[in-house]
This record gives sequence, C-alpha cells and structure tokens, in this order.
Amino acid sequence: MTLPETSLPAPGAPAQESGPRLPLFSLTEAQDLLRLLQLVAGEDDELAEEARWFAQQLHGRIPPEN
Repeated sequence: MTLPETSLPAPGAPAQESGPRLPLFSLTEAQDLLRLLQLVAGEDDELAEEARWFAQQLHGRIPPEN
C-alpha cells in the first residue's frame, strides 16, 4: 500500500460523497491509535513509512495526553 502524493483537502472543502461517514473516534481511541501507529512506525518494514505518515497526520489533529 502506498500513499497518494496528494494532500488532504483544505478544511471546509466539500467532501466527496462516497457513502455514509463513520462516527468520529473518541479522544481515547485516537490517542490509542496514535500510540499503535508510532509503534509500527518504529519498525523496519514496508508499513513503517505509511505508519509514520498517518501518525504525523493524527498527531496534528488531537490534543496530547495528560
């Protein structure tokens, strides 16, 4: 799996209608997911680069843990 070279749409940009949206993660779920992504990102395999990208994206969107 490779990441597209395009970035995410700007905030407020119209979303493409691809079906119903899933519920948002809770803050706890998002922080758990970030920890998992950071763990995978630290590995030396084909998923590490993608995990680093997703972790970076998620890290910028959620508040830090207390």
